[in-house]
Amino acid sequence: MSALPPNANTTDAATVKRYLPWVVAIALFMEQLDSTIINTAVPAMAASLNVTPLSLKAVVSSYILALAVSIPISGWMADRFGTRRVFSVAVGLFTFSSILCGLSVNVPMLVAARILQGFSAAMMMPVGRLTVIRTFPKSELLSAMNFVIIPALIGPLLGPTVGGLIVHWLPWQAIFFVNVPIGLAAQWMIHKHMPDYRSDSPRPLDVIGLILFGSGVALMSWILEIFGEHYLDATSTTILFVIAIALLCAYVLHARRTLHPLLQLALFKTRTFRVSVVGGFITRLGVGGLPFLLPLLYQLGLGLPAWQSGLLMMPTAAAAMLMKLISVRVLGHFGYRKVLIVNTVMIGITISLFSIITPGTPIAVILLLGLAQGFFNSLQFSSMNSMAYSDINPEDSSMASTIASSMQQMSMSFGLAFGSIIAAWYLGDLPQSDRAAVGNALHHAFLTLGGLTILSSLSFWTLRPNDGESVSKAHAAN
Repeated sequence: MSALPPNANTTDAATVKRYLPWVVAIALFMEQLDSTIINTAVPAMAASLNVTPLSLKAVVSSYILALAVSIPISGWMADRFGTRRVFSVAVGLFTFSSILCGLSVNVPMLVAARILQGFSAAMMMPVGRLTVIRTFPKSELLSAMNFVIIPALIGPLLGPTVGGLIVHWLPWQAIFFVNVPIGLAAQWMIHKHMPDYRSDSPRPLDVIGLILFGSGVALMSWILEIFGEHYLDATSTTILFVIAIALLCAYVLHARRTLHPLLQLALFKTRTFRVSVVGGFITRLGVGGLPFLLPLLYQLGLGLPAWQSGLLMMPTAAAAMLMKLISVRVLGHFGYRKVLIVNTVMIGITISLFSIITPGTPIAVILLLGLAQGFFNSLQFSSMNSMAYSDINPEDSSMASTIASSMQQMSMSFGLAFGSIIAAWYLGDLPQSDRAAVGNALHHAFLTLGGLTILSSLSFWTLRPNDGESVSKAHAAN
């Protein structure tokens, strides 16, 4: 692995280490702000584009899907072309695609721009984290990564509120132009302080694996998108579903016979990694629909304006930040097995309790539910994400991170589509302008998603009491 200095005028390692976390943090903040700011704008966007709010799930899920499909090649691109070049191009594309989103005049244009955003985000954040890992020694890595993660929590904290205020006072297109000054600032810092790491002998790109895996995931997600919207008959939908499964199965066979597969599936033989990724996938199917369904509940079901809906989303992010301060102690004291089993059940109960929210529900109750959701979700994701690497060899950590990130984004995309399908199924043929009908459908959707999440806790019973101690006990001791 070789490294090039950021530029001729900034070669001091101490300077790079001082500013690199800021570079990655700004990009991460932009990505997280963008991914959450759009949710509260969905009803306004639907009215402007003359479509139903539930049909706009493609605008949200297309971004997540593009992220999931593209993440597997981010490490290869960084090794091949250098971290600074890939990161700079990714930030530039993300900013440019944000402008395209704001200029879109119909749903297909907006979805296309969001796909480009997702692709650039897939190149942006994994490469940013990779650069931090390669710059800081292990003794300094934890503090550096904690600094970088803070914007990931501030983005969801501000996104719904900022989005709600923007669509209340300005056209919805303005939510995408917020990224422009942030992207320009990030580009300047990349030029000044981003080191350029690249591999002396990068592994070959598994093109066949990329085609099989990417096509299978994309087709599966598209089927979930159009399911129940009468675009295709049942026979055609079934055939496409079988093709998607066949593509993914073909990738599994291909990966077992390839020296350098896109995703090294042999890592699933490690129990903690397997349970973390597979169990997390199932859990996120229930959680993934909430960022899309809750704004609909607040705006369509309760009749609140977008800016108030955004304010109601803030406690979730605030509680998530608070949990980050104590999650290490909780895991160190109780262990991963107990935490994941109990906490998953608590998430399911919290999701189900959103079914009690009606126009007469006190705001304090809604805020308490939002706090509980953020509290339990944050502990869940911290637990699953950290346990995934507890028994992974150092030489496999990069591939493990790639697989975990890809599966995480896939589960969030599938969860978003799944939640929308359930809500649409309960709504039936009733108009989405019927507030009572929409509220009732969303209540039933929350109960269904909550029940699924509670059932997903069974996947964590296969853990052993001491699983993950190499991570939890070590950090707790520090």
